[in-house]
Amino acid sequence: MATEEFKLAVEHRPKLGTTGSQALRAAGKVPAVLYGHGVMPEHLAVDARAFAELIHRAGRNAIITLTEGPRKHQTALVRAIQIHPVSRRIVHADLQRVSADETIDARLAIVTVGVAEGVRNSGAVMDIITHELEVAGPANRIPEHLEVDVTELGIHDHVTAGEIALPEGFRLLTAPETVVVSIEPSRTARELEEAAAPAEAVEPEVIGAAEPAAAPEAE
Repeated sequence: MATEEFKLAVEHRPKLGTTGSQALRAAGKVPAVLYGHGVMPEHLAVDARAFAELIHRAGRNAIITLTEGPRKHQTALVRAIQIHPVSRRIVHADLQRVSADETIDARLAIVTVGVAEGVRNSGAVMDIITHELEVAGPANRIPEHLEVDVTELGIHDHVTAGEIALPEGFRLLTAPETVVVSIEPSRTARELEEAAAPAEAVEPEVIGAAEPAAAPEAE
């Protein structure tokens, strides 16, 4: 959890729309929108290189101090970024105003720790079914991710959202019964299990059987 203060210089965008955004990107800047706290959204521009370096250093959940000259400072979180599919550069960002001690919702990535017993000793496979959990907690203490220790999990074991430890002061918003990690037999193992299972006995159907002879009537 970062304690360092992260600052980012911003400026207001004079031109909106596709043409204005393209001009900004050509000048080495990223268009951004700042919203929240019941205030009208602000259309901003940030230096592309400085923003990319900040995201790399601070992560997505760190509070950023936005500076606009000496007169204005706001704190915000990065809520969404758009990446160009080819160049992988950031082309747009959504920022949300937050104060350090307010409670906010956040989506935290799941990171597994260790090698599951079922994978290590039984050739099973680990499936991460839910990659993020939604939580609520103080804006200034949001972790970058949540860790799940899978070391003791055997075949057919799983971990649900409600079983994952959260930092103090946080509560889970994702349904607690949601399966996050599951250890299952590999495809080959499943096929062997199915082949070894005893076939269910079925009574044969007799087609065209003769009707039983009627007993002779007594004279």
